[in-house]
Amino acid sequence: MEPVYKTIIGIARTVFAVQGLKFTVKGDEKVPAEGGAVIAVNHTGYMDFTYAGLPVRTPKRYIRFMAKKEVFDNKISGPIMRTLRHIPVDRVAGAESYKSAVDSLRRGELVGVYPEATISRSFEIKEFKSGAARMAIEADVPIVPIVIWGAQRVWTKGFPKRMGRTNTPISIIVGDPIQPFEPAVELTNLLRKTMQDLLLEIQENYEHPAGEYWVPKRLGGGAPTLEEATALDDAEAQARVAARKKEQGDS
Repeated sequence: MEPVYKTIIGIARTVFAVQGLKFTVKGDEKVPAEGGAVIAVNHTGYMDFTYAGLPVRTPKRYIRFMAKKEVFDNKISGPIMRTLRHIPVDRVAGAESYKSAVDSLRRGELVGVYPEATISRSFEIKEFKSGAARMAIEADVPIVPIVIWGAQRVWTKGFPKRMGRTNTPISIIVGDPIQPFEPAVELTNLLRKTMQDLLLEIQENYEHPAGEYWVPKRLGGGAPTLEEATALDDAEAQARVAARKKEQGDS
């Protein structure tokens, strides 16, 4: 029993109701009722980690998300994140974050990760980092893929958030657990292919108005292609590096 986590979930559900969000969840029975598992989630918006928690409530479980250290440093969100036993990710000292995640998995926890690392501007499945696969192999636990569609309509990178009553439909699908195997690169490739297939499945019964910013170009929308989005990400990363070097030079 986790009263704080349960309270937070209750608050979140109230917010969802006020927003009029319409959830469709498929495959929630595939979430393991016990034991550790890596919960791999696609990343299209800032709020999708809150939606990813819905299917794991079917077996009455909780996800310990890996989140950037800055969230834990915040005086408001930090205490909440620590109380909920989420896992801080320090990009400078990543090994410690990885060890904490593996320890949690071995204790029988569900650990949530974004294999894409950052939000996909194209809303397609980006290239994956290997961390999810490596953790599953080391802890000897399955990977449970979860794909969310519609979260980008609420709040995504580069566009205003829409946190009012929008009645936005959000679809969530849980795939079959993937048992760990080596090498990690092959497990990573299988996970990405699985989540790409789940994305196509979840999009079949979802309405995609032509030209909308949140609709992939493949479906006639205004989002950039995966290649165009990758170029934007690369340019942004290079700009951050250049700005950091300039700050160091000026100091």
